[in-house]
Amino acid sequence: MNTPPDTPAVCSGSSLGLLFRQVRDAMWARMERELAAAGHELNFSQYITLKTLAYGSSGTTELARAAYLHPGAMTRLLDKLEERGLIARDAVPGDRRAVQIRLTDAGNALWKEISPSAQRVHDQAMANLSEAEQTELTRLLMQVRDNLAAED
Repeated sequence: MNTPPDTPAVCSGSSLGLLFRQVRDAMWARMERELAAAGHELNFSQYITLKTLAYGSSGTTELARAAYLHPGAMTRLLDKLEERGLIARDAVPGDRRAVQIRLTDAGNALWKEISPSAQRVHDQAMANLSEAEQTELTRLLMQVRDNLAAED
């Protein structure tokens, strides 16, 4: 029996995972389009890095985790942001191998300019859902996340 693609159905494990991936990919793509429309050449990982640093300095490992990147890929991303004058790397006293990354004044100014883009993407994602449905969707997604993160 073939079901139309827009018909709700109980998801099997594999289709549930696929649906999560499709939602994530669609949100990332929408964010990149939103940024491009505003004249910013940033990919989603760069956006997440700037967002994370807007809350304070961080190390490379923490930034890689936040952006779902391998540390080597994060280093290359940071190199590009540094070349654009958006971030600075500061040595950590007492550990000559470690650096803390922070936004520069230009990075902070860019963050203030692009941060409304995330709200527009959020609003698009939640369009046609009531406030109660939005709250329930968030609660359910958090429950699924917590179920999967639980230790056996």
